[in-house]
Amino acid sequence: MLLRPLLRRAAAAASSGGARATALPDPPAALASLLLASRSYAKAKGGAKPASSTSNRGKVRAKDPRGGASADDADGDEFAAGGAGDDLDAEFELPTEPLPPTYDPALDVGPGGRPLFAFTDTFGSFAHRNANVYVDFTLDEWNAMLPEGLPAGMMKEFQETRRCAVMVRKSFLDLRDNFRRIVDPAVTINLKDIKKQIVLDGPRSCGKSIALAMLVHWARTEGWLVFYVPQGKDWTHGGFFYRNTYSDFFDTPIQAAKILQDFLKYNETRLLQLPCQIFEPIPLGEGAGVGKMKGADTVEMPEGSTLYDLIQTGITHTHASVGVVVRLRKELSLVKDVPVLFAIDQYNSWFTFSDFQEPVTVRSCRPIHAKELTMVNAYRSMLHNDMMVGAFSHSTAVGKLRQDLPDVPSDARLMFPRYTLEEAETVCHYYMRQKIIRRESFSEEKWKKIYYLSNGNGSEMRWLAAFV
Repeated sequence: MLLRPLLRRAAAAASSGGARATALPDPPAALASLLLASRSYAKAKGGAKPASSTSNRGKVRAKDPRGGASADDADGDEFAAGGAGDDLDAEFELPTEPLPPTYDPALDVGPGGRPLFAFTDTFGSFAHRNANVYVDFTLDEWNAMLPEGLPAGMMKEFQETRRCAVMVRKSFLDLRDNFRRIVDPAVTINLKDIKKQIVLDGPRSCGKSIALAMLVHWARTEGWLVFYVPQGKDWTHGGFFYRNTYSDFFDTPIQAAKILQDFLKYNETRLLQLPCQIFEPIPLGEGAGVGKMKGADTVEMPEGSTLYDLIQTGITHTHASVGVVVRLRKELSLVKDVPVLFAIDQYNSWFTFSDFQEPVTVRSCRPIHAKELTMVNAYRSMLHNDMMVGAFSHSTAVGKLRQDLPDVPSDARLMFPRYTLEEAETVCHYYMRQKIIRRESFSEEKWKKIYYLSNGNGSEMRWLAAFV
């Protein structure tokens, strides 16, 4: 990240007054104003804490806005002796005390005097003219609707803003209306092309995972049956991998059992009402740590079984867990009583070479391609007629992919945008409401500087907001 060393060099130049042997150029006006604001606020806090004290407060130097340790931290060490880097790094702290979830009409004001929050239980009531407003749920409400787990970026936003609110963006409404039109053709929308299969792509921290989670939340409030995978990388990493002698793929029984348990958490009531439509024998594989079952190669579901019974079979019998996950995919494609949506986050992790190897009992170890995994092979393809949306994650270190992906329609990719200028204004008003930005220092000039410095990147805007 180039912004951090630039800020530090600007701080060193300002404190030394140009007395350094190697003079640095004056910082741009945008950086200078942000720097002075952050330094004055740090001094108002009463100075830095001793280095020996520990706190769970988020110091600015701890991590860069990309979520990892900054490679430029070494650049700032050379200025630490002079004290310039300490003013920027050590003295400023992000507040962590929770704010009361109250709504004050005098404070909850967005751009142009519009309300900052919308009071609703669903994302289904929003039109495009109502976009750029925040919806506030409690963490318990989020966990109840998405018990499989929340995206890491969403959780970080909740923690640093101390509120579990998300902004309804026009890009999300386009995504929602696309699938709404598929189920209800009478709905009038402004989209030209309606797609049943979509791959969300775009820059890092542009909101793909949050939009996918919001889509799942909306679909479930509409009564849809949603197969949601918030951590697609878990399907290809960790656990045990056993070669299936019948299919020549690799089974992952530990992951399979967890997938079934997660799918059952929210959908249990609906699954009790959906009957099984396929009664072919389900192949048995190796169980997790117990080997193959002696005397049996398959298991059959009795007549009258429901999808709940099918899932319970995979949970209680480790030998059948992978086969049940594969059978569940086929069964869900036959459901007609209720709309079915497959939502896969970290979808790009299903297309790369993974860093795991075969079990130690196999002498020749080699990397295993994701498509060689039984469950990934069953769920990855988008060459079908089912509604499916996958979101790329550029923070999982799985590498870049080529434009044309196997088993994915060529027109499936949808580039998800970063914040627009209008959205960034609403975001900065929200950060001011949550006391990340001081109200007395807030101005149109400053929030625009944040937007242009970050190029609309969500996590970088949140990091820069603390300097206003």
